[in-house]
Amino acid sequence: MSAHTDLWVVIPAFNEERSLGATLRRMAEQTDAGFVLVVVDNASTDGTAGVVRDFAAEHPGLDLRLVTEPEKGTGAAADTGMRHAIAYGATYVARTDADCLPSRHWVAAVKRAFGDGLEMVSGPLRPRTDEFRLRWWERRLLPSVVAAAALFGRLRPGNRDPAHLGPYVMMPGCNVAITAALYDRAGGFPRSRIEDLHEDRALVNRVRTLTRAYGLRKDMVVFGSVRRLRAYGLVGTLGWYADHRYRPDVVDIR
Repeated sequence: MSAHTDLWVVIPAFNEERSLGATLRRMAEQTDAGFVLVVVDNASTDGTAGVVRDFAAEHPGLDLRLVTEPEKGTGAAADTGMRHAIAYGATYVARTDADCLPSRHWVAAVKRAFGDGLEMVSGPLRPRTDEFRLRWWERRLLPSVVAAAALFGRLRPGNRDPAHLGPYVMMPGCNVAITAALYDRAGGFPRSRIEDLHEDRALVNRVRTLTRAYGLRKDMVVFGSVRRLRAYGLVGTLGWYADHRYRPDVVDIR
């Protein structure tokens, strides 16, 4: 991946003016700066777009672009960003979220995975420690929730189909990368709302019908927000990830 525009990173954002700055700073601190960053403002009613414009002005060395998607939904916003990147020449597209902090070596890890022949890749999701003063059990809880969701995913009937070429692997939307060619072949993220469908799971299952060249890399680490875990509680969070068996009154925790 020699060209600067080979890898594009997409961040869907809805009303994230308070969290987005930290995510953008982390992307500006990447040890491998060879990427283009696209923030998709998903019909925000706050200052999200202004945060992006101000950051771009203050960091001219970061190729940061702003796209607008009026149709509300993480799937719709992520798909718009991915397709924008591909239309402008991306060979590889990655996604994180506006409340997440990729490790400073995340971009480098993504490129290594593609260099080794993977067509879709994800990695560990660990709790952020800068948002709240985490209790000791909260530090352990997010990884446990992710592990439980991954186990449920392997057992879930909807993830077991004779058409699948390989096993189910949980790839959270906040930490995933895919080749542009495979994204197109798989049909991309469903243009859905997160409360209606887990768009990352849907994309993984489409990919599993097309290739075995997908997997996890331990060095591709993203630190995720615990705000949903704190708001929903353990049981509610597990229910949310288990096919939305728990549906909170307020989904977009801010």
